[in-house]
Amino acid sequence: MKKVLVLIVAMVLVFSLAACGGGGGGGGSASSGDKLNIGFIYIGAINDGGFTQTHHKGTLNLMAEYGDAIECKWLENIDDNNAQDCKDAAKQLMDQGATVIIGTSFGFGTPLFELAESGDYDDIVFIHFSGYHINDHNYGNYFGAMEEPRYLSGIIAGMQTTTNKLGYVAAYPYTEVKIGINAFALGAQSVNPDAVVSVVYINSWYDPAAEKQAAEALLAQGCDVITQHADTPGPQLAAAEAGAFTIGYNLDNSALEGLENAYLTAPVWNHENFLIPTIKAIMDGTWKPESYYGTMMDGYVMLAPLTQNVTAEAKAKVEEIQAKIVAGNFPIFTGPIYDNEGNEVVPAGVSLDRGGIWEIEYHVKGVTASE
Repeated sequence: MKKVLVLIVAMVLVFSLAACGGGGGGGGSASSGDKLNIGFIYIGAINDGGFTQTHHKGTLNLMAEYGDAIECKWLENIDDNNAQDCKDAAKQLMDQGATVIIGTSFGFGTPLFELAESGDYDDIVFIHFSGYHINDHNYGNYFGAMEEPRYLSGIIAGMQTTTNKLGYVAAYPYTEVKIGINAFALGAQSVNPDAVVSVVYINSWYDPAAEKQAAEALLAQGCDVITQHADTPGPQLAAAEAGAFTIGYNLDNSALEGLENAYLTAPVWNHENFLIPTIKAIMDGTWKPESYYGTMMDGYVMLAPLTQNVTAEAKAKVEEIQAKIVAGNFPIFTGPIYDNEGNEVVPAGVSLDRGGIWEIEYHVKGVTASE
């Protein structure tokens, strides 16, 4: 009797393991009846009021879209300057059943790519936000044309300022960050040729204290509109406390306590507009690595609704230019454009495409930066 019982248990285990097996090749596509398990690696907390919270908003919308067909897990506060921490986080999620790993900060890119290329995880899909790595079987990346809403936010700043001094709290002097700074400056100068932009680099993607201190330094210089490429609302709160205007980033913080009289708008992400179709392709077994670059036209990036603090004139100008951008008729970087040393970097009549934009290593005329 015991031998029969052992045999029955063994058979049950075999069938159970077969039923729980991951998808086939091509990076973890789910077979019929399987629940796709997705792991997210976050640099900050899911309630940070900025970068990670907007990523998590996309995750929650993804979960709402697919319900019981997927299971999402995430790890918060993973240091993207520590490659081993990133790899350990990915392995922890895979140990919990994840067959799709999504890294949401720049520093996660290389460690995840090394895992993908190791040959040990060919059945895992790796997807990375903001980086450049890609292969032909299990690693893709995604980002967006944030220069579009950045330009629009610059228009507002250029029309709202009274000192003509705009402050910009920035993470690192990388191409990604310089693109946004330059787009913001060009937008401001398009309506206010006297506008200048002062940048303070904090050399961190996520440092709430440094972000706020940098904003305070810019306010002390006379900047009366503060914006940012940094992860938390610290610069926005500093501007509000000083009686200045502020333009956020990543997440619409218009309802945040303390910003009622200061907040104007923010360039924001709709990550679900990438995640939902991408996860569907993985579940369908049709996913292939891509380098996605979402735009305002497809709704991946946008300008948050303008608050009552934005003047009617600025709203009208933004609506005019936004319509052209959404229609695909307003390339942001169109010459003549000069750098802040007086060199012509984009000739008259030339518009930079995605490749040209991502070669930007300069600050445009009117921008000064402390690195």
